[in-house]
Amino acid sequence: MSQTPFLPFALPEIGEEEIAEVVDTLRSGWVTTGPKARRFEQEFVSYLGDDSLQAIAVNSATAGLHLALEALGIGPGDEVITTTHTFTATAEVVRYLGADVKLVDIDPATLNIDPAAIEAAITPRTKAIMPVHYAGLAVDMDAIFAIADKHGLKVVEDAAHALPTTYKQKLVGLLRSDAVVFSFYANKTMTTGEGGMLVTRDAQLAARAKVMRLHGINRDAFDRFTAKVPSWYYEIVAPGFKYNLTDIAAALGLHQLKRLPGFQTRREAIAARYDEALADLPLILPPRPQHAGDLHSWHLYVVRLADDAPILRDQLIDSLFADGIGVSVHYIPLHLHPYWKDRYDLQPEQFPHSQKAYECMVTLPLYTRMTDADVERVIQSVCKALGR
Repeated sequence: MSQTPFLPFALPEIGEEEIAEVVDTLRSGWVTTGPKARRFEQEFVSYLGDDSLQAIAVNSATAGLHLALEALGIGPGDEVITTTHTFTATAEVVRYLGADVKLVDIDPATLNIDPAAIEAAITPRTKAIMPVHYAGLAVDMDAIFAIADKHGLKVVEDAAHALPTTYKQKLVGLLRSDAVVFSFYANKTMTTGEGGMLVTRDAQLAARAKVMRLHGINRDAFDRFTAKVPSWYYEIVAPGFKYNLTDIAAALGLHQLKRLPGFQTRREAIAARYDEALADLPLILPPRPQHAGDLHSWHLYVVRLADDAPILRDQLIDSLFADGIGVSVHYIPLHLHPYWKDRYDLQPEQFPHSQKAYECMVTLPLYTRMTDADVERVIQSVCKALGR
């Protein structure tokens, strides 16, 4: 193994402002969902720039996707179409509701869900489409909306990778989907440790999600516990969940959100340096946005070995780890995991583009705490592994 310090695959960037806000929260006596969570929701709407939106802070993007589908009435007998090339959370929330998942292949150029495959998968049971903005590159949402309009389907965007991604110069979150869900997990473009945000213009969906977010209680807990007159009474109107975001987590989010433009600039710079340095290698580099002027969030920087590469994917990973560099693979497609494979009798041949991408892809480190020297170290290691 290399004697140089190990370079992790990802690290969050937490500043003194975040730390001070968390300390203030701890000292305030209000550590669960309260004033800072509410403020975070308001500031998230302000960041997106559309007051017609509602933002519902939750403890994970998984929770947000579950709440969105539940509020849309997805249930037993229904089908939801999504990509096989995603983390299991995207699909598992469908099963929480007793509905079935229809997994489809990706476009090999973008690694995003293939609209033609969506169209081919629609049945009378299909109720919704869940596109995933893979790695931070926007899905072809015009194609998604055209399909949804044609067949009367709901659209819930899995935007776990997509802050601050744009599509035709509009931030993801501002399009006309029924709901959009962002992730603030530790390795995302901004973090609350664990957390997420459900965004919607649908007032009924928002109201249902707010009730179901906290045990199906018909009153906001923060309002009940801060009221100046007795307000202990509440009613359970549904068997809800425990999906609320704490004020401790929201304290991080308040400052991470302010720093997001700077984070994006740094991620873009690292991706540009990778593009420049790796261009002549036997690699397929990540696709850039389809529309001029659009932002890629650069949550992930995924390279694929070309057919003429001198080594295989696992050999590249081993070589990088031997040099003390952490890498990952995004993703082992769902059709290869026992639960999904067995439940729906899935075979790799059904998903040729996702399967081929998986077999040759590696995700390189890309995060704002990387120094220029760290970036060059990754580049040198990749070049060495590929004999350049």
